[in-house]
Formats: sequence, C-alpha cells, structure tokens
Amino acid sequence: MANPRKTPALVGELVAEFAGTMILILFGVAVVAQVVAAKGLGDHDSIAWAWGLGVMLGVYTAGRISGAHLNPAVTVALAAFKGFEWRKVLPYSLAQTAGAFVAALIVRWNYSEVLAAFDPGHTIKSQFIFSTLPGNGALPVGTWGAFRDQVIGTAILLFLILAITDLGNSPPGANLTPFVIGLVVVAIGMAWGTNAGYAINPARDFGPRLASFLTGYQTAWRDQYGQLYFWVPIVGPLIGGLVGAALYQVLIGRSLPIAEEPEPGRLPTKPGPETA
Repeated sequence: MANPRKTPALVGELVAEFAGTMILILFGVAVVAQVVAAKGLGDHDSIAWAWGLGVMLGVYTAGRISGAHLNPAVTVALAAFKGFEWRKVLPYSLAQTAGAFVAALIVRWNYSEVLAAFDPGHTIKSQFIFSTLPGNGALPVGTWGAFRDQVIGTAILLFLILAITDLGNSPPGANLTPFVIGLVVVAIGMAWGTNAGYAINPARDFGPRLASFLTGYQTAWRDQYGQLYFWVPIVGPLIGGLVGAALYQVLIGRSLPIAEEPEPGRLPTKPGPETA
C-alpha cells in the first residue's frame, strides 16, 4: 500500500510559491520584452495570452502544495475571508516576490543584447518591460488614475477567483481550475490593461522592478513624470483584493449552500455539488 504524502511543511509551501511565481514571471515579463524590444514579434494580444498562460502554468506548478496564490493580494484576501493562516501571509508574500525577482533576472540576462540595442541607456523607454507605469508610459494617466485602476482590476481578479474556487458554487473540476483562472487574467489584460498595465499583483511588479534597478535601470522607482510610483502596484492590489473578496462574500458567497471546503488557501480537489 502506498503511503499518502504528508501535509507539506511551510518550507515546502514557500518553495512552491517561489517556483509558481517564477514560472508566471518567466512567461509574463519575457513576452513583454519580446513584443517591446524585438519589434514585430507579437502584439498586445500575445502579451495578454502569455500572462494568462503563465498564471495557468504557475498554478499547475504549485497548486497542490501551497494553493498557488502567486500574489500577495490573493494571500491577504484569503487570510481575511477564507481562513488562510495570517502567520503565513508574510512568508508567502516574500516567497512570491523572490520568485518574481529571480525570474526577472533571468529574462533580463537572456534579453540583454536585445535590450541594449533597443534602449542603450536602460531608460524608462524599456523599463515598463519589467514593471508597470501609468498609462503604459505613453497615455495621459496619472498616479491616482493608475491607483484606481489597480484597485478595480484586482477586485475583479479576487471576486472571480473566489467564484471559481468556491465548492458551493459551480466550480470547474480541480484539474481545470488553473486553466479558468488563467483565462480570467487574459480577460483582465484585454479589458483593463490601459491605465496601469494590469499588474494586479504586488510581487509581479516589485520583484521585477527591483531586478531592473539592480541591473541598470536607475528610473525603476519612478514613473514617466518623475513621481515615486512603485507603491501604486503594491497598495492598490492589496486594497482591491480585499474589496473584491468582500464583494464576493456579500453578493454571492453568503447565498450559496454550505459545501465541504478544501484546506484554507488551497485549490479545491474535487468538484462541488453542482458538478459532481
């Protein structure tokens, strides 16, 4: 008789969050580098699809071990509304940020020649490959417009993540959950990518931003107007995630039948009553 796996220790969960977020950023930041710096190889749609596929693959990587949050905004919202342990919030967030940081360094290294040819001074012209800017660095959107956008975009993300993973609702089978969450990110990218580049994830933005700063981008912390901007894709998503999770609980969650829930912070491992 095969021995069942033991419940993963915290270190295993953190390694899974690191690996899953690294996979996400390896696809997400790399596709922006390809589209922006290697002109003609892709467009906005390829960016949206690659980010969504990166999320899907990251969730498949880490889902059964850590729940595959891959995003501090997700971790905080699950702690506030779904019983995830608060003591794990900071370690998870640090692991996610570290995974994003390492992935961005790999992308920076791999595309070093292309970036040097496209933007020899490593200025804000190519900075938004790694981290977001208001109006994508070109449109007339300021700090507070971008902040508003990040709150709304992340609220949508968390609302839908809870809808998709709630066993009392009509969730997809556990093996399809990462695929559907990836489609959510594709949709957000296609509909909400203008004002602030849809970071909707503090780790996704801060990790690559730090990596770019350490590898020559001295403008990394500011936007195209010279304003300190790095805090916007951190604070905005954290607030938006709480708003989206709260709205889901008020509008949908409290009206659903009680269902057997997975361990807090984990993906469901079997279909809910509507899909059984």
